[in-house]
Amino acid sequence: MEAIIIAIISGLFASIPSVIANVSSNRKSTAIMNYKIDELDKKVHEHNNLIDRTYKLEKDVALLKEHIK
Repeated sequence: MEAIIIAIISGLFASIPSVIANVSSNRKSTAIMNYKIDELDKKVHEHNNLIDRTYKLEKDVALLKEHIK
């Protein structure tokens, strides 16, 4: 019976640091992923803004061509 209790206690002492390390690592990974997602979101917004401006320019050019005719 003592051997089982000692084994359980030893197992807990061996696994607790591992659990703490995993939790810490997950927090860092989550922070990095959130940062990268924010940066990608900025790039997508810039791209979409460029597309909107291009459509507006194409529309303006079409109007100018109509005006010249």
